[in-house]
Amino acid sequence: MRRLWDRCARIARAMVGLPDYGTYLQHMAQHHPGAPVMDRVAFFRDRQQARYGASGGGRCC
Repeated sequence: MRRLWDRCARIARAMVGLPDYGTYLQHMAQHHPGAPVMDRVAFFRDRQQARYGASGGGRCC
């Protein structure tokens, strides 16, 4: 039941444009090993800035 809830929450966040922290962690581990990783709060603020006002669109790759 917990896995179902987590999946539904992830889908709901994606529908309203909120990024997933777990996906970010996987991306960093696969593509940027050894690079510093943002905590949840910093990640959320970074994604908000990328969506609502940063130049470059907020992509790293």
